[in-house]
Amino acid sequence: MSKSKETKRLLGVDPGTNVLGYALIECTGSKFQLVEMGVVHLKKLNDPALKLKKIFERLQMLIDSYQAQEMAIEAPFYGKNAQAMLKLGRAQGVAMAAAITKGLKVTEYAPRKIKQAVTGNGNASKEQVAALLQQMVKMDLSAHYLDATDALAVAICHHYQTVRGFSAPSGKNSWSSFIKDNPDRLA
Repeated sequence: MSKSKETKRLLGVDPGTNVLGYALIECTGSKFQLVEMGVVHLKKLNDPALKLKKIFERLQMLIDSYQAQEMAIEAPFYGKNAQAMLKLGRAQGVAMAAAITKGLKVTEYAPRKIKQAVTGNGNASKEQVAALLQQMVKMDLSAHYLDATDALAVAICHHYQTVRGFSAPSGKNSWSSFIKDNPDRLA
């Protein structure tokens, strides 16, 4: 089997200290399929250290259970609330440490890059991203938190960045045209 047809599992993470989103996709060549997605609820934990511990343990459990080989994570965006940014940075760091200690390669993507890769528009709303993802995976994702769909977007962005010869479409309605012209690229 050629290298481009190897199957690998990617873990996408949308870090958070109240809700952390995750999604696992299985990729073979240019195609992918959703394996699992969900959220880790952390809001009820009052101790920040316990939240970080739960993030670390849950991600390591997911990596082991689903045999993930790489992790992609959303990079923190600039915010005006420094305290919130510190908390988010800690969650991201712990998530990265969970993957690195399991031997996974970790790649960060800016929120704008993720939206661009999935929708063709770096300014798309979370709801627009979720709606397009629903079409891509041919599943109803409305029952999932936006944190989980964000994590799925991160995983798909990473997949597209690693597929040789892939370039994100651009322009209005570009994904509709792309999907119509390339049905074999969707799982």
